[in-house]
Amino acid sequence: MEILEILKAIILGIVQGITEWLPVSSTGHLILVEEFIKFKLSEVFVSTFFVVIQFGSILAVVFLFFRKLNPFDGNKTIVERKETLSLWTKIIVASVPLGIIGFLFDDIIESALYNPTTVSLMLIIYGVLFIVVESRRRKPKIKEFTQLSYTTAIFIGMFQMLALVPGTSRSGATILGAVLLGSSRYIAAEFSFFLAMPAMLGASGYKLIKSGFVFSGLEWLALGVGSLVAFVVSIFAIKFFMNFIKKNNFKIFGFYRILLGIIVLVYFYFVS
Repeated sequence: MEILEILKAIILGIVQGITEWLPVSSTGHLILVEEFIKFKLSEVFVSTFFVVIQFGSILAVVFLFFRKLNPFDGNKTIVERKETLSLWTKIIVASVPLGIIGFLFDDIIESALYNPTTVSLMLIIYGVLFIVVESRRRKPKIKEFTQLSYTTAIFIGMFQMLALVPGTSRSGATILGAVLLGSSRYIAAEFSFFLAMPAMLGASGYKLIKSGFVFSGLEWLALGVGSLVAFVVSIFAIKFFMNFIKKNNFKIFGFYRILLGIIVLVYFYFVS
């Protein structure tokens, strides 16, 4: 039984590592996959697991973008260090809306919206939006982080706030918002990754505190293994995604979201 639970953690870590960085909703995928490989562990642990394994994904961003995000890199010029500090300020400013609303309404959102109907509808709605936005896409105005204003960063943060609704996708909401506000796909994706750091760190810490850290040895092991797998898989997922968007648009993710939304809806209401 213990080995089986660890295998489930590995599978869910893989799902998390892939879907967190693609605009397809990691929550939607985790809910669907966990339906078939349900943990036989405490309910509190399962709820915490889905949030805390995101910490592994955060470490992948730090690992891949360490130099870009490190203002104290000795190889950077004074100008580059100032630009890095400015980028961090924009990340912090953009994270405020999600932090406030998430802290105030986390319990309400979890109890009222964490259900297959909400997930499937958000998958479909944002899938349609991706297709529409890409079909009407204009030439981007923001091609460098130095061109990203603090005001635009705050508005992108407001789009990230929409991801509190399960099925929306944090990366999907922030990327879509950034593109609508004139950002290039590449900058939109990178900024979305950077915003994930405070968002996931805050969510993971808050969830652990709420849980009271009262997990069994097996549950802690499953949490550690799931996070480690999410870290490794995230590295490859991020590299793939950044290379993909250099030559492709987001329409394929829009169609995929619509298809997945329909599958979730049909399965939970007509099959399960």
